[in-house]
Amino acid sequence: MTDLTPNNSFLIAGIIFITIAVIGKSKLAFIEINPGFFGRLLALFIGISSLLYALGLLNFSAGTLDLLRTSLTEQIKQSISSINELLQGS
Repeated sequence: MTDLTPNNSFLIAGIIFITIAVIGKSKLAFIEINPGFFGRLLALFIGISSLLYALGLLNFSAGTLDLLRTSLTEQIKQSISSINELLQGS
């Protein structure tokens, strides 16, 4: 028997959420699934992101997050300095 790795878990969860988004209102034995419009939209978003993560397209590492954080702080500093220049110039 194979082990259930996180990659397989995201693949299974993605398939389940995509199925809920596509089918919508249904009955499974004694369980009724009726997510509504926003529930189906949320299930579609979660399903697609789970499948992308399982395929490795949405894999974020710590280095990527650090790079994102430093670039974001640099952009904030630049925008604050440009706003200060505009305020002092007028």
